[in-house]
Amino acid sequence: MILIYLILILLAGALLAWISGNLSMILPRIFALITLSVDLIWLIIYLLQTAAFSNKWLIDVQYDWIPQFGIGVHFALDGLSLLMLLLTFFLGIISVLISWKEINSRVGFFHFNLLLILAGIVGVFLSLDLFLFYFFWELMLVPMYFLIGIWGHENRTKAAYKFFLYTQASGLLMFISILALYFVHGDSTGIYSFDYIQLLGTHMSASTGILIMSGFLAAFLVKLPVVPLHNWLPDAHSEAPTAGSLILAALLLKTGAYGLLRFIVPLFPTASVTFAPIGMVLGVIGILYGAKLAFAQTDLKRLIAYTSVSHMGFVILGVFSFNELAYQGVVMQMIAHGISTGALFIMAGQLSERIHTRDINKMGGLWEKVPFMGAIGLIFSMASLGLPGLGNFIAELLILLGSFKANVLMSVLACLGLIAATLYSLRILQKVFYGTKNTDWKMNDLTIREKMIAVSLVIVIAGLGFFPQPVFDIAKPALRKTLEEHIDKTILTGQTVNIETELKSNLFLYK
Repeated sequence: MILIYLILILLAGALLAWISGNLSMILPRIFALITLSVDLIWLIIYLLQTAAFSNKWLIDVQYDWIPQFGIGVHFALDGLSLLMLLLTFFLGIISVLISWKEINSRVGFFHFNLLLILAGIVGVFLSLDLFLFYFFWELMLVPMYFLIGIWGHENRTKAAYKFFLYTQASGLLMFISILALYFVHGDSTGIYSFDYIQLLGTHMSASTGILIMSGFLAAFLVKLPVVPLHNWLPDAHSEAPTAGSLILAALLLKTGAYGLLRFIVPLFPTASVTFAPIGMVLGVIGILYGAKLAFAQTDLKRLIAYTSVSHMGFVILGVFSFNELAYQGVVMQMIAHGISTGALFIMAGQLSERIHTRDINKMGGLWEKVPFMGAIGLIFSMASLGLPGLGNFIAELLILLGSFKANVLMSVLACLGLIAATLYSLRILQKVFYGTKNTDWKMNDLTIREKMIAVSLVIVIAGLGFFPQPVFDIAKPALRKTLEEHIDKTILTGQTVNIETELKSNLFLYK
């Protein structure tokens, strides 16, 4: 029941925040903070009490919901979803704290939407019934639309519409694929069910598998996002409030990556191998194209948004490399990118709040005005370019090593993205904190609250860089299970036999 309680606590906190908004501006913030803290502490206590991780579900909760249609309430937790939940609750607390002074209108409704988004994200990470999974997938969209459309910046309405249309259209394609998989499985077995466990190993032709997988891919690749489906992201980021940008970059994008690992590879093993060369090419294009556009931006938030496009290209590359080394890198990238890019968006929001501009050409020489903020900006810019000792370095190194086993050319081309990341990361530092003063801004350094937020993020990103093994240990059984299912259910012939050999050999890399 703990999994259901995690979601119910968020929903109850959301309602309390909305209702209390009519009484006070501080109560919604306190209710949101308590709600997320309770969930995080509860999950940490469970983690500390877990002696060992295995390839079985750590918690599996299942109830009938609409049995005549094969729909049930099925939540399950393994190492992968556990890591994603820890990231969600931690950054949820950060999003409340960074909004403490920024949001001054409709405070109750703001925190209602904030907690509702997080409830949807938690549901996505826990759902093993595909109908329920789709419900939570859609639940994330509406409150994020309000978050951008009500509390965003000048062009917020256009950005909110674009975000909603892209994600809603792709989500509908996924729903069609869910229904198709439901009927294909029913026709072949006589059992009509939306349950993930039941649907694993569904017999279908190669063409049918690719067609059904395409609907799932549409939703996940838009959410990541993958070039050329990325057009909604820069607008959404640049117009969203700081908390909205943080949740978008650090959490919503990760639901797309999670979907690839949890659903695409296990449910469509043969089709995913067929799509793998295209997927790796899309990953490399995203890495290089996102980096190029990031370097060309003058709006700080749009610049950081395009770095997300580039970093998420590594996720695509790793997922379709089909080995545990790359998959460990993908999980680390999901976490490290959420921390480092989220921190950069927080910094952009803090600068915008102080000098009322995001144009980096109007900044310059700010280090002497805000040395603490400058130091934090330096750390997370270095994380973005993959400095050893920080989490992003571990992530991208593992992905490149794993992808090298699958496709040497794509791996070599992806390495160029590391050079490009160095260029745009150093450009952020040069334009914002170093160089010539373009305006003698009157501004204060970070407050105590902002310093606490920044230091906590630094501790996490450095901890991931120096002590990554706990993350590997937690994720390893879930990732190994995904790969084993992929091998068992895929008939590989001809040229792809080499992929099978690599898959089996990499199952023992972390023993």
